This record gives sequence, C-alpha cells and structure tokens, in this order.
Amino acid sequence: MLSQDLVYALRQLRKSPGFTLTAVMTLALGIGANSTIASWIRSTLFDPIPGVAHTSQMISLMRGDRSEHPTPPFSYRDYVDLRDSTKTLSGVLAYHDDYMAITGGGKPERIYGALTSANYFEVLGVRPALGRTLLHSGDNERAGAAEAVLSYDLWQNRYGGDPSIAGKSIDINLHTYTVVGVAPKGFQGCKTGLRADIWIPLGMTQQVWGWSPWEDRGISWLQLLGAMRPGVDHRQVESELNVLMQGIVDRYPATHLGANRISTDPLWRSPFGANVYLAGTLPILLALAAVLLLLACANVANLLLVRSVSRRREFAIRLSMGASRWRLVRQLMIENVIVALTGGAVALVITFWTAKSLSAFLPTSTLPLSLNSSLDGSVLAATLLVSVLTALVSGVVPALRASAVAPMSVLKDEALNTSGGLQKSRLAGGLVIAQVALSLLLLACAGLFVRSLNNAQKADPGFDPNNVLVATFDLSPMGYSDAAGVEFERQLLERVRQLPGVQSATLADFSPLSFSIHSDGVMPEGYVPQLHESVEADRGSVSPGYLQALRTPLLSGREFTNQDNAAAAPVAMVNQALIHRYWPGQQVIGKHIVVGHGHYTVVGVVANGKYRRLTYEPAPLVLLPLMQRYQSEAILQVRASGDPLALTSAVEGAVASLNPNLPLFNISTMRESMQMGSLFERIAVVFAGCFGLLALVLAVVGIYGVVAYTTRQRTHEIGIRMALGASKGDVFRQVVGQGLRLTLAGLAAGIVVSLFLTRFLRGMLFGVGASDWLTFSTVAIVLLCVAMVACFIPARRAASVNPMQALRAE
Repeated sequence: MLSQDLVYALRQLRKSPGFTLTAVMTLALGIGANSTIASWIRSTLFDPIPGVAHTSQMISLMRGDRSEHPTPPFSYRDYVDLRDSTKTLSGVLAYHDDYMAITGGGKPERIYGALTSANYFEVLGVRPALGRTLLHSGDNERAGAAEAVLSYDLWQNRYGGDPSIAGKSIDINLHTYTVVGVAPKGFQGCKTGLRADIWIPLGMTQQVWGWSPWEDRGISWLQLLGAMRPGVDHRQVESELNVLMQGIVDRYPATHLGANRISTDPLWRSPFGANVYLAGTLPILLALAAVLLLLACANVANLLLVRSVSRRREFAIRLSMGASRWRLVRQLMIENVIVALTGGAVALVITFWTAKSLSAFLPTSTLPLSLNSSLDGSVLAATLLVSVLTALVSGVVPALRASAVAPMSVLKDEALNTSGGLQKSRLAGGLVIAQVALSLLLLACAGLFVRSLNNAQKADPGFDPNNVLVATFDLSPMGYSDAAGVEFERQLLERVRQLPGVQSATLADFSPLSFSIHSDGVMPEGYVPQLHESVEADRGSVSPGYLQALRTPLLSGREFTNQDNAAAAPVAMVNQALIHRYWPGQQVIGKHIVVGHGHYTVVGVVANGKYRRLTYEPAPLVLLPLMQRYQSEAILQVRASGDPLALTSAVEGAVASLNPNLPLFNISTMRESMQMGSLFERIAVVFAGCFGLLALVLAVVGIYGVVAYTTRQRTHEIGIRMALGASKGDVFRQVVGQGLRLTLAGLAAGIVVSLFLTRFLRGMLFGVGASDWLTFSTVAIVLLCVAMVACFIPARRAASVNPMQALRAE
C-alpha cells in the first residue's frame, strides 16, 4: 500500500511541475543555507584542531585580562611549575608559533612553524604518519635537539612524499635539523585558521631568535593547552590552576605585576586563533539561516494550502469511496517528504560548493591562513534530518486541513465551497503574515550589518591606506647580525625612496588592520594600576618617516629620526588613547614609559588609529624606533604617486641590488592587506545580505501565491460584484487591499520581533544601534513596495474579469 501511495505521489507531483519546482527550490535554499553554515561550524568550532581526536577534553589556558588578541601569556618557568603541579589535567603542552625559513640552496622558503614542548604530540594524541615525533624528555626540551617534524603538506609539496625523509637533514634559518617524522594528513597545529608546516623543540630558541628566554619569568612567550582528566570540568581546572598561579605570584611578585588570574576556554572558542572570532559570527549566521528555513517552510505550507483547494473534489471522491482521513493525510505527507528530500538533495549539491567558500573570504595576508571547511557525514546526516523535519513542519497542518472536507457538501456545490475555501482561511493569511515578519527580521539584520560595515569603512582609521605598496622580508634566514640588519634596512629605504614614482617609504614590524600588530605590557610613569589590572598597549616598531608615509598626524613633539639608533637614548611615541587612559590631562612629552623590559622617553604624540579591526575603538599604542629595536622581519610600506602595484618590479630590484637571494613575501596594496581588519564583518554582511534577499524573494512568492489563488477562486464572486455595478477600480483596490492588509500585519509583527531579537547583535555592530530607525523604516518600505508589486498582477487580472463570462463559467 505504501508503494502505491509513493507511485501516486510521484504522479501528482509530475502533474504540477510549477508547484513541485517552486517548492523544491524554496526548501533547497532554506536547507542549503543551514547546511552551509553547519559545515563551517563542524569544520571550525566542532573540529578546532584537525587531525586531533577528543578535542572536547582539551582547553586553552589564558593568564590576565581576556582579549580577542592576547599575547602568549606564560613564561617557561611558570609553565613547568603548572605542568608539574596540576592534578586536574593529565597533560599540559606549550608552544610558540613563528615564521621560519627552509634555507640551503637559492632563496629561502618561508614557512610557519612552532617551537613545542617535548610532550606536544603526546598530549594532543597525534601519531606521526611517518617516523616519530619529538623526543619526550625534559632535558631534550631545554637542550634543544636539532630535530623536526614536517607537516604532511610540506612533505608532499617540497619533498615529493619521500618515504625515506626520516633521518635526512634540512636547514632551517641556516641551522641543520634532522627530520624525525611527518605529521598525519590534515594536522596543522593548535590554532584554528593558522597552518603550521614544521615543529621543532622549544630548546631551539637560540637558533631561531638568537636568544633564550628560559629562566626569565617576566618574559611571557608560551601558549598552553591542557587535557582534562576524565570527570573533571573546566571550573575545577580553573580553581586549581589559580591556586597554583597565586603561589607563583607570591614567590615571584616582581615578574608578575598586573593581572594573573588564569581562565580556561574550550577549543571551539579559544582566544588563540580564528575561533575567537568565528565563535561569535557563525552561530549568529546559523540563527539567521534557521529563520530563513522557517520562512521557506511557511512559504511551502502556503503553497500546499492553495494547492489543496484545487484538489478538494479529488479528496471528496476518495473519502466517498471509503478512503480514511488518515490515508489522505499519509498520502499528502508522502508527497511532502518527497518534495523535502528532493530539496535536501539539491541543498547538498549547493553545499558541496558553498562549504568550501569560507576560505574565499580570506584576503592577502602575512598570516598562513587556512580555513578548511568541508562536507562530512555528520553534515549529510543533519541535512537528511532537517529535510524530514521540514516536511513535517511545512506539511502536517496543510495535510490535516486538506483532509478535513465534507464529501457530500463538496460534491453538491464544488464551486461555492472552492471559492470560499481559501478566502475564509485564517491559516493562509497567518502564514503570509509570518512570512512578512520573518522577511523583515532577516532584512533588518542584513541592513544593520551593511550599515555597520559601511560606517566602519567610512570612519577615519588614523592613516591613509591609499596608494601604498606593502611587502614583507625576513633577514634571519640570511644570517644577518643585528648591526648588519639595521644597516641593510637603512640602505634599502634610501634606495626605495629614490625610485621614480615613490613619494615616501618606511619600515615597520606590522601593517595596520592585518592582524600583525603586537601588544606588550607597559608601565607609564606615575601610573598606579588597580589590583590585578592588566596594563597593556599595542606596540609597533617603525623606522623614520613612518608618519609621513602613512599620513598619520603628529599632534605634538617629534617623529623618529636617523639619530634614534642603538647608540641613542631609547625613545617612543604614544597615541591619544594611551594618554587618555594612563596620563589624562597631563603633558606627556618627556615622560617615561616601560614597554616590556625596556625604558623609553616619550618624544611624540600621534593621532589615534585603528590597527586591529575596523569595528574596534582606538586602543592605546606605543611606537618604538625600529633602529633601536631591530626586527629581522619587517614590512616595507611604500607610498606611490600612482598605482602602487606598478612599483613592484622596481622595489624587488632595489632589494635584489642589496641581496639577490632575499625574497619578498605577501606583496600587495595596503588596501588589500587591511581587508583582514573587516574579514568577519564582511562574512556577516555577505551571508546576512544573501539571506535577506532570499527572504525578500520568498515573501514576494508567498504574497503573490496567496493573493493570486484566492483571487482566482473568487472569480464567480467578482463577476457578481461587477454585474451589480462594481467598477474595475473597486475590484483592483479590493484585491490590493487584501494583500496590503496582510503585509501591514506582518510588518507590525516583524518590527516587534526584530526589535527584541536584534539586541543580540549589539556586540557586532559599529556606529549603528540594534534598533536603528532608518534601517527598520527602509526595510519596511521596501517590503511594502514589494508587496504592492506582488499584488498588482492578481489585482489587474481580477479587474479585467468579464462578468458574463465569469457567471457563465461558474
């Protein structure tokens, strides 16, 4: 019997191709939106460290004030004390990620790697695909055995998947290492969104950086991950670690000034990596996708209602011949399930493409960004489940409603009952109101995100990013000493500034709004921090001419000069935000400030700028002379009189004239590189905007479908009214009025719901309130206009009815 119902359902759907196609595509869009966002969440939040099982038992450890961009919070000595004393964690690993270079023969190949504790792979539970991992020995951890584990991709791409790679030697930053193993495929380190290609022992800091921070508890350079013991939750871990940390602070107070409280996070929202941002963005997008799916269900439910009117005679005949009401409901639900599963299948096809689109948002960056989203079995199962639930949500009520017919009444006077069926249906009108309300919610969210991003992009960032070329180089793999590196950078600036088309040039260890600026602990002269207050500021090292090249206003004092070198007294420039927080109302020129472990004299005050994200308020900033604080890795920033990319060859030539083997990385315009500063806002805008447009289309289809079908069923009534003297204008206004009344009711409901729900977006908005009247009024007007357009064609058709033909046809 079920097979008969299935065959009959397929026949009925084939007889109504317009309905079938509309319903399938409507559900496909709603389900596809959810499966796309779900695939992203599965690949990032639920699988934060690809290649590592049981990440739910792992937590990241943070010391000090919580932040979306924390610096590594632990020293090595503090890490050892916590690791050896904890009872709630079965293991604690430490790592520090940084750029390295594979050297030896030609230009170095720049890679991103990590210096790791000896138990790194053991705590993660990662087994090598080839060879072994780093030796598990405390002595080796500090002694620094020159061994390395390669990522699977590096092994394949650079070494051709050589099965005998274990035991061979490679050069990293001009030092020889022995390859001891290859990490499993997919494993890319401990940070979501950042791809590491090589892992070496912590003890190799001298070879990588030229110095070792082992014994200094005042140097925080390590990030920690812990594995919780079975039956232990993160609150117990926090409680124990804070007792241990307080003991360390009591024993070493001079190196633990400021906030020292330890907090823990599950890896899906770890502050280290992309998840700290994705954990706030993706759930909002999933909620919007769920609203879109509800809207699609309402749309399909309305289509089913209007379709059931034309099948009333069919249902009456089947009931008269002995079919039960349950048999009719089952028949209709089978049709609904077929439509929903077909929509789910189309949604999966869409998701196979859109699941990988997350990485398409990544701009040019100095960071090794990697957001690998994919479609796996869990997403497939979830899509199947959502498809079945969609069939139930959209189909049960219409099926029950359609099967509740009086056979004799329908067969005696089909026309009368048909014309009244939908007109009197409050359910159809209620569904239209729900569609309009949900559409307004989605459009309002999209409008708020668009206005927020627009405000952020229009806001003065504190510098001029136009016509600026940026390019990164790293001298450490080339064996430069500090003195030789400073001289190289000085000569490079001289040569670049002399190139035709160059207005100014500078060097810095960061580029604005590209997630490359650093932060450091500071202690301004005369400032008394509160108990456990974290006294930090953004910190950048720049060469003379930085303010001129970026056109950042100097408010008082002076800029750095060539005389601010290693032999001169250490100096610094600070911004207004730092003065407002630490020295309000004071004259700051000549004051002293401690940055990290260095003491500096303030010689200049610069205007506020945005260096991390466009939506952030300006943060305290300290600028230090690059010539006094040498950095082997620097970003060349060149202001051009025209197209900055036209200078690429000339700049590369200037570098080659000093060192032909020194490569430039990440060559782009500053406009392109600063797209990182609005990455997550752009993701929200694109998808909320797409959802809003789809909602608008579904609202149009819903309003048009109901008004058109009710008008068609009222043809007999309209003929009578016109025969009795009603004008075409009266009929036109009546039909349009019917649609507008439903629309206005939906707008009223939508505004109330939206005002309540958009409050949860406040933390994601910049320069616009969650109840912005301009956004809400614009969206309401757009929906009202669209509703009028949707009602126009049915109204025009109704007004053109010939009374005699209508009465004769009935």
